[in-house]
Amino acid sequence: MTDEPDLKPETLAAHGGRTPDAERGDVAPPLRPSTNYARDQDYRQIGGQGGYSRADSPSYPEIESLLARLEGGAGAMVFASGMAAATAVWLSLAPGDHVVLPKVVYWGLRDWLLQFAANWGLGVDLFDQGDPAALARALKPGATKLVWIESPCNPTWDVIDIAAAAEAAHGAGALLAVDSTVATPVLTQPIALGADLVFHSGTKYLNGHGDVMAGVLVTARADDFWAKLRDKRHRGGGVLGAFEAWLLQRGLRTLYLRVGRASESALAIARHFEGHPKLAAVLYPGLESHPGHAIAKRQMTGGFGGMLSLRMKGGAEGALEVARRVRIFVRATSLGGVESLIEHRASIEGPTSPVPADLLRLSIGIEDPQDLIADLEQALARAAEN
Repeated sequence: MTDEPDLKPETLAAHGGRTPDAERGDVAPPLRPSTNYARDQDYRQIGGQGGYSRADSPSYPEIESLLARLEGGAGAMVFASGMAAATAVWLSLAPGDHVVLPKVVYWGLRDWLLQFAANWGLGVDLFDQGDPAALARALKPGATKLVWIESPCNPTWDVIDIAAAAEAAHGAGALLAVDSTVATPVLTQPIALGADLVFHSGTKYLNGHGDVMAGVLVTARADDFWAKLRDKRHRGGGVLGAFEAWLLQRGLRTLYLRVGRASESALAIARHFEGHPKLAAVLYPGLESHPGHAIAKRQMTGGFGGMLSLRMKGGAEGALEVARRVRIFVRATSLGGVESLIEHRASIEGPTSPVPADLLRLSIGIEDPQDLIADLEQALARAAEN
């Protein structure tokens, strides 16, 4: 089944990128927890398996092949976490290299990178993701080696034109890496738009159930930089455990259904609350009023994602009061799960956060959207009474 070239991605994902085991007929993927593998009497590898799973785990090939096909890439690697995958990228750069990324980007990456760069000797420039010309101004031709972007950007959901970013990065002699965690391969294909690397926090939509830490890199080419990344995973030990790999593969089988449902519900919620008298703004690229809507419509297919943010007229305290009053939304970090989450990002990110203090980030799950709308409405009403 998985060797058929014309299968739709929904079909590939539903089957987990595999066919039933030829010997046992397992329909569900088997779990292979062994960390080492025996050799025969002539000291040859048995069944072509490597000797030690940190270098060559049998839990990876089906998942990595599936992810590469879903992204249209030449190869994929899974890691122990999103940060492990991202760290491998930065460690593959040399001291003195220059990198560029948006001001609004996943805060854990931004804060870690700024500290790491100072010790590793990387030059870092942050650009305004809302300004289409800002990236080009931040580039240093010949010195810039990597441009890292998100689209949409978490948690303001600004949209960066990936094709334009690729053209600018390549013109300066740099690679373009795209964090496509929020868009997922369901909605955006960064490699087709010119990206060299695609990153995912597999903890989020790819797994989709809040029970796995995982990271993913997909490459457009099996080149020298990709070989460096593979070496960093092997030697650095940022490898995914067998059970986590099994759960990630299981989650991928429902990816298209979950992302489609979340995207439809997020759009319905965004449209309902746009112009709400108790809100200062609704941030969602699927709204026609969103500054990046035209770009999002061009590079996102089948929806605009399950993430949106609400800005409160009551400032930080007004936002926190609404978060206190919800009944269905869960007050928790992360995103991309089957249950809907609400989070006051500025509180989580701390005093250096560029996120507006009046912003609530919503991760829309697979519940009935009318129940979610009603929950937010009652929270807004009760917060106003306080």
